Amino acid sequence: MINYTFAREIFESYLNDYDRTDDKVRLKIIHTYGVVGQAAGIARRMRLSDEDAELAKLIALLHDLGRFEQLRRFDSFEPDTMDHAAYGVQVLFEEHRIRKFLPETTWDPIIRTAIAKHSDYCLSGVTETRTLLHARIIRDADKLDNCRVKLADATETFLGASPEEIGAQEITSAIYASIFRNQCILSADRKTLMDYWVSYIAYFFDINFRESMDIIVENDYISRIIQRIPYSNPNTAKQMNEIEHYVKNYVERFS
Repeated sequence: MINYTFAREIFESYLNDYDRTDDKVRLKIIHTYGVVGQAAGIARRMRLSDEDAELAKLIALLHDLGRFEQLRRFDSFEPDTMDHAAYGVQVLFEEHRIRKFLPETTWDPIIRTAIAKHSDYCLSGVTETRTLLHARIIRDADKLDNCRVKLADATETFLGASPEEIGAQEITSAIYASIFRNQCILSADRKTLMDYWVSYIAYFFDINFRESMDIIVENDYISRIIQRIPYSNPNTAKQMNEIEHYVKNYVERFS
């Protein structure tokens, strides 16, 4: 039996090894619980079984376990400093800490795969039906709460620059073109702050479920994220207007 409440207590104990007053750590703690809420919401909208709903919440609780060590060692979210998903799998399954959260081994393969692949550029190599379901749920839930992060948290915390600094920069041509191919953006391809901002919009091309798209439309996430930044660069302002219309049409067709 999955006991999310018990697992949350263990998670809170795990966090005691980290500086909860640090802005980046605080952001990730709030994000974790935001992803739990989004996973529960997706499961509810999809009318999944109680067991799958609890499993989705547990995976969400554990999905970013590796982020906290990344922040302690490198004070960075950048993937070239640490593969936080792989480190989370190491902590849980190679160091056997998963048993602290969940005594049974029944769901280990699903949990391990979902966490390992939650931040991959694209989801591939998963064929087992239930594992694929949960790998998709955590990816959608993660992106949905990242919408909240991009709206609620200081850009200085997650991007190291003010909205004004971001909006003054250019979008590189390769990043701009990728939007109109319905493509997500590789971390290594981002060159400017605006490339990073556009990559947060490109997340929507990797949403798996109609229910997740409904949440995006209901919350008007696309326009709200795009309009958070004051685009003092005229070319950037024009391009972001085009991107907004294109991505909104894509999402509305999907949902």
